[in-house]
Amino acid sequence: MAKLSPDTKKKLTAVVNFGKTIFHWSFIPTVLYLGFRQGTDPGMPPITIMSLLWQ
Repeated sequence: MAKLSPDTKKKLTAVVNFGKTIFHWSFIPTVLYLGFRQGTDPGMPPITIMSLLWQ
């Protein structure tokens, strides 16, 4: 495996940490967005923000 300089290791660590943060904060909103976009199964009541907050 190639040896990395300390500066390169710091930059790589910063990029990986940034990626983790982006994934951490965007996963649930993405899942909710995709769920709202697809809608409900036939025969089920429609999904709204108020129906989610009411339960």
